[in-house]
Amino acid sequence: MTTIRYKLTIEYNGAPYSGWQRQPDAPSVQQAIEEAIHGFSGQDVKLTVAGRTDAGVHARGQVAHVDLAEFTKPMQPFEVSKAINAHLRPQPVSIVNCEIVSDEFHARYDAQSKLYRYRIVNRYGLLALDQGFVWQCKRALDVTAMQEAAKMLLGKHDFTTFRDSECQAKNPVRTLDSIDITARAYDDHGAQEIIFEVQGQSFLHHMVRNIVGTLSLVGEGKWSADDVRAALEARDRTAGGPTAPSEGLCLVRIDYP
Repeated sequence: MTTIRYKLTIEYNGAPYSGWQRQPDAPSVQQAIEEAIHGFSGQDVKLTVAGRTDAGVHARGQVAHVDLAEFTKPMQPFEVSKAINAHLRPQPVSIVNCEIVSDEFHARYDAQSKLYRYRIVNRYGLLALDQGFVWQCKRALDVTAMQEAAKMLLGKHDFTTFRDSECQAKNPVRTLDSIDITARAYDDHGAQEIIFEVQGQSFLHHMVRNIVGTLSLVGEGKWSADDVRAALEARDRTAGGPTAPSEGLCLVRIDYP
């Protein structure tokens, strides 16, 4: 049977799901898309994803590939994405791009870089519009101090301190290419939005959220840059800061050759 490999770029609101990966007793993004593909094509497929996201984490540029048997009536990639999206409704998952790739393309192994964005809002009043998409911190954070402390994490390191205690990765060594922290006015009444953009080839379980949680201690004045360096060198999860909530995290982009 002749198959065609499709590269899917996917956007989703992670709040209703147990994460990307299919679970036996909880809804997942993977399950939603695989069932949508079966709904329009009758084909049972398994998506191969660039990187699994945790429960509650969002995505604007997740990437997966899937092999589909040739259709009796040829379909253009846009028609395939349109058909999948029709069967995804009303779930908050969307195929934003679909393209045919070679059989050698691999969504996970060919990925060169991933960009994650984490949003914090410093405001006391309830967030009516962005609730579920940012971490609301009522205490003001020192952005300059966090920027300086973030430099301690750049480059190639053993990130055991910044991975979940149940992380299954065999090797804790990862390379962080950049950590950009910027701030801007959130409203006209003094609230501030702080944006963390973290880029690297691959990440450990909870790594970005643990980095943000640790840097938030610096922002609050509880930790210094030296404390962050000491935590990194300890190679012990208990030496690190808290895990930032999942709702502030979004997988923005995955780069390929």
